[in-house]
Amino acid sequence: MENLKVTTFQGYLFWENIDQNLKNIGLRLSSGIRENTELIILPEMFNTGFTMNTLLAEEMNGKTMVWLQEIARKYKCVVTGSLMIKENGNFYNRLIWMLPDGTFSQYDKRHLFAMGKEHETFTPGSDRLIVELKGWKICPMICYDLRFPVWTRNLDAAYDLLIIVANWPEKRALHWRTLIPARAVENQAYVIAVNRVGYDGNEVYHSGDSSCIDPNGKVIYYKRDEEDVYTFSVSAEELVKNRRYFPFLRDADRFELTVSPKQ
Repeated sequence: MENLKVTTFQGYLFWENIDQNLKNIGLRLSSGIRENTELIILPEMFNTGFTMNTLLAEEMNGKTMVWLQEIARKYKCVVTGSLMIKENGNFYNRLIWMLPDGTFSQYDKRHLFAMGKEHETFTPGSDRLIVELKGWKICPMICYDLRFPVWTRNLDAAYDLLIIVANWPEKRALHWRTLIPARAVENQAYVIAVNRVGYDGNEVYHSGDSSCIDPNGKVIYYKRDEEDVYTFSVSAEELVKNRRYFPFLRDADRFELTVSPKQ
């Protein structure tokens, strides 16, 4: 297991404009990535903003999937973020974990935001995703999932890094800034959370607050209100040290989680 170099994109998203978003993100990455990276993380629904307009949903061979393949190939790294997918008559808020060779894994958002009527549009997922990169076990999730500690529970070190991609509004930014370090400390794992900035088409403001927190709760990266493409490393040594010298999860309660097919 080696240190992992990660690039985060915190940026403005053009409302329901796939072409403009893909163009803008591509340009921002080109100007912002000045060194080799192994993982690029984009926000939730990075190609449209947080919209329930199903006319914008794409098939799994759509233009955004092709774009993700191109970005992964260009930077020779994994790229991840979520988008609206139509599949077998259902719609999903789906995270894609795209490898440089064009193969990918996927995770469908489990906890749909009922206050935003997300549950009326999307079908919830039922399985977590754990992927590996350079010896790191990584668990990517989407926005509202952050609020549910049972879903992010990390007993037996199932993962080393929790990723949250989001469209999290500024009016609940205090919750965001509180929950991210809580998840890192309680799960003895790094947490990288990537949000958008600016107003969306519903006049909801997003302050970003993208961050990386280590297993001790230390801030490795934090950015508020501004667009930012930033590359940093997460330390394998610090992760191992934290778990070795304070193995409190050995004392954790054990229980079984039963996931229903629908919320």
